[in-house]
Amino acid sequence: MDEADKRRLEELEARIEAAKTPEETKHHSEEHYSQAQLAWRMVIELVAGLMIGFGIGYGLDILLGTTPIFLVLFILFGLAAGVLTMMRSVKEVQEKRTRAAEEEGQENGN
Repeated sequence: MDEADKRRLEELEARIEAAKTPEETKHHSEEHYSQAQLAWRMVIELVAGLMIGFGIGYGLDILLGTTPIFLVLFILFGLAAGVLTMMRSVKEVQEKRTRAAEEEGQENGN
């Protein structure tokens, strides 16, 4: 290997190391945006559960010619499903943040 190849190899290794190191800067606006995005996601999940429950209940009431018993029942089921979906989303976000904090702690510890 001649001198030019060694120099190019060292430059490549330096660029690879630079690419491996994560950027430390995170703007506050990015964190705010992700919080707003999470809030909208949760609202949409809740409303979607309610609307699906409403649609199924209303449809069954029309088909069966009943009083709005199915409408009320399926709205409650939709509410429960929306809340469960919201809780899963919150758990997912908490796990991601915990993993990120652990990884950051390991990087700072090394």
